[in-house]
Amino acid sequence: MALPHAILGFLSFEPLTGYDLKTQCFDQSVRYFWSADQAQIYRTLEKLQQEGHIKSDLEIQEGKPNRKVYHLTDSGREVLLKWLREPQELPVFKEPFLMQLYFSDGLTNEEILKQIRYQKQQHSERLNEYFAIRDYFEQGFEKRPQDPLKRAHQLQYLTLKFGIQLEELYLKWLQNAEQVIEGLQEE
Repeated sequence: MALPHAILGFLSFEPLTGYDLKTQCFDQSVRYFWSADQAQIYRTLEKLQQEGHIKSDLEIQEGKPNRKVYHLTDSGREVLLKWLREPQELPVFKEPFLMQLYFSDGLTNEEILKQIRYQKQQHSERLNEYFAIRDYFEQGFEKRPQDPLKRAHQLQYLTLKFGIQLEELYLKWLQNAEQVIEGLQEE
């Protein structure tokens, strides 16, 4: 996925500033599977505007800095829809901990177990974050019974479910890895 597509996707929901894209969209909603820093976002906004896929309006504010609000154009919507229809190849999976484990023969079992337990803690914390987000989603559904019918919310909820299941699988694997290491003989 390219950053321009993510930005076009967010702008398809509503007009946003670059700051809003960073704080409300990337940092709060998709940060677990896609990140972008402020400079990348602004460079991409500038490029998308030059290409005619977005436009901006300057909102004058009293007592605050003016806001540059970006809107999706018809061209931008076409680019987004074209990308949404393209099948995606499997991503290259990079996992530093697996690389460490792969080469850990020179460590003691206890040193390896320390690393595994740290990973278990990190993945447990992330799973708890996902559960909190799930609870927020579900409370919103209860407060507004019509929301479960909204496609956008259901699609976003599906990405959350993926994250939950991935963390649960990772924790199960770590538990198994811990048992294997505990049973290994050190040379």
